[in-house]
Amino acid sequence: MSSDGVQSGNLPGSVLYTCNLNAVRSPMAEALTKHLYGKRFFVESAGLEPAERDPFAMSVMKEIGVDMTQDHPLAIDAIDIGSFDLVISMTPESYARVQELARGQAVEVEYWPTRDPFAAGEAGSRDQRLMAYRQLRDELRALLIKRFGPCDLATQ
Repeated sequence: MSSDGVQSGNLPGSVLYTCNLNAVRSPMAEALTKHLYGKRFFVESAGLEPAERDPFAMSVMKEIGVDMTQDHPLAIDAIDIGSFDLVISMTPESYARVQELARGQAVEVEYWPTRDPFAAGEAGSRDQRLMAYRQLRDELRALLIKRFGPCDLATQ
């Protein structure tokens, strides 16, 4: 284990990120994980009630060279939770649902409370809204590096 508490070389084989709509937080985490860690482990995302990808999320991810246009929203209930080593939920509602589905299965479940950038910037200008999404993107990136350790792109 490194001095920052991260277990180097102990990456899960597969990770599922969950949130309510699979439109902002979980797909951003999925895309960032793929961008930062490549194919070191399998990554997917899903939501309680999947909705189309949020254009602000897609825009701020594109700013760092991550294209989310090929991703498609998935439903948590359509996924076999037990086929993942780790499920990271980003909303209380998705965390509760994942805990129900994971009962009796050999899957680790974590809760990462993350801000809803839409709620934070819904009354603001376009620039204020984009800033809220950038803050989420950067927060997720920091959480990923803390949880999974340094990666090739983490120091850039």
